[in-house]
Amino acid sequence: MHTVEKIGGSSMSRTQDVLSNIWLHKRNNSLYNRIFVVSAYAGVTDLLLEHKKSGDAGVYSCFAEASQADAWRDRLSNVQQHLLSINRSLFQGKSLQQANTFIAERIKGAEQCMQSLYDLCHYGHFQLDSQLATVREMLASIGEVHSAFNSVLLLKENGIQARLVDLTGWNLDIPLSFEEMIRTQFSDVNPAKEIVIATGYTHCNEGLMKTFDRGYSEMTFSKIACITGATEAIIHKEFHLSSADPRIVGEDKVITLGMTNFDVADQLSNLGMEAIHPKAARGLRHAGIQLRIKNTFEPRHNGTLISQSYQNPRPCIEIIAGRRDVFGIEVFDQDMLGSPEHDIEITRLLHQLKLDLVNKEADANSVTYFTVGNRKKINRVVRLIEEMYPAAEVSVHNIAMVSAIGSDIKVKGMLAKTVSALTDADISILSLHQTQRQVEMQCIVADNDYENAIRTLHKVLIEAEDHGEVIRRSAA
Repeated sequence: MHTVEKIGGSSMSRTQDVLSNIWLHKRNNSLYNRIFVVSAYAGVTDLLLEHKKSGDAGVYSCFAEASQADAWRDRLSNVQQHLLSINRSLFQGKSLQQANTFIAERIKGAEQCMQSLYDLCHYGHFQLDSQLATVREMLASIGEVHSAFNSVLLLKENGIQARLVDLTGWNLDIPLSFEEMIRTQFSDVNPAKEIVIATGYTHCNEGLMKTFDRGYSEMTFSKIACITGATEAIIHKEFHLSSADPRIVGEDKVITLGMTNFDVADQLSNLGMEAIHPKAARGLRHAGIQLRIKNTFEPRHNGTLISQSYQNPRPCIEIIAGRRDVFGIEVFDQDMLGSPEHDIEITRLLHQLKLDLVNKEADANSVTYFTVGNRKKINRVVRLIEEMYPAAEVSVHNIAMVSAIGSDIKVKGMLAKTVSALTDADISILSLHQTQRQVEMQCIVADNDYENAIRTLHKVLIEAEDHGEVIRRSAA
C-alpha cells in the first residue's frame, strides 16, 4: 500500500521545505510506504546540457559542437563547483565529505569517458555524432543522481531509514530495457521499512531522452508506479493546479481545482503547463492509478486528484490557461488546393527539427502552424519551407494562445461571451478554435494581449458564471 511521488527541480532546491513538508510529513501516520522520484536541483540540467529556454550552451552543447576543444571541460568544472556549493549549503563534516566524494567521482568518470570518446573520434572509422545521444544521457544523469544521493544522506541525518535506487546505469555491464531496469533495481526494495529515493533518469536500451528529452523523469515516475503497483501517484509542485495563474489573475480570485480528469491534463500539457507528460499519464491510466498534484508548501492540502472517469457535475470552464512563446508560421500557396502534400511534408519537417506543434489551422490555400521553439529553429524551418515550395509565401507571427479548458465545456453562449468580453477589453481575436469534444476553446491573440486576455476570460467564464462554486462543490 505505497505511493510513488515525484519532486521537481524547483522544489528540490528548497530542501528544507521538502524535508519538513514532504519527507517528514507523515502519510497515514507513517513516514514509510513512499517511493520518491527526484529531479536534479533547479538549473543543474541547464548547465549540464543547455539552457532549456534561452538555448545558452552547457557542457553537452559545447562538446557536441567541439568548436573549442577545452570549452566543455571548463563548463564541466563549473558544474562541479556549483554542485559542491549545493552540498555545502546542505551538509557539514562527514556528510559533506561523503556528498563531495560521491559527485566528484561521477564527474571525473564522465570527463574521462568524454575525453576518450573525443580522442577516439579523431580516427576516421569513428564518428562523434553517433555517440552524442549517449553522452547527453550520461551528463543528464549526473544532476539526477546528485540530488538523489543527497536526499538519502539528508534523510539518514534525520534518523530515517532511506535507500537510494540508482537507475542511471553507472558501471552497468549490459543495458537493460526500461521495464527490466526498474524491475531489477526494485526487486529487493521494501517501501514499508524505508523511504526509497530513485533517480529521475533511467538508463535503458530505448534511450529515454531520444523520445522524451527532458520529460524522462515523469516517464520514470509513471513506470515505477505501474511496475510496483502504487495505490496513488503524486507530483509535488510549487503551486496548486488552479483555475488560472495566480500571478496574473490574483491569488484571491483563483480556485484550486480539487478534481479533474486526464483529458484536461493533456490539454494543459499541449499548452506547456504540464501536470504530467501525456505518455506518462497514459501508463497511469492503463494501470488504473489516480494522479494527485500537491503543493509542496501546503502539505495538509489534498491538492488536485486527476482520474480517468471524473467529469464535473455540470458543464463549466475549469481552467483559463495559455502560453505566449508561440510562433504562427503561415504558409500560403495556391498550388496546395486539393493536395495534402504541403501539410504532410511541413509537419514532418517540424517534427524533425523538434519544434512543438501546439495547433494548426487551414483554409483552401494556406496552413498556419502554431509552434514553440527558439527563434533560430523558427528561422531555419522558414528557410527550408521556402526551399521546398518556392512559390509559397511564408510569414511568421509572434502570438499568444489563451484557452478555456474543462472536462465538459458545453456551456451555452460561451463563444458569444468570449468574443464580447475580449472585444470590450480592446483585445483583437486573431483566430478562434473550439473542438467538438467540448474540452477546450482556444483564442489566438497578439503576444502583448496575453495577460489581459487571461484575466478577462477568467472573470467572464469562471468568476461571473459562478463556475468556481461548481468546482469547489465537486472538489468537496
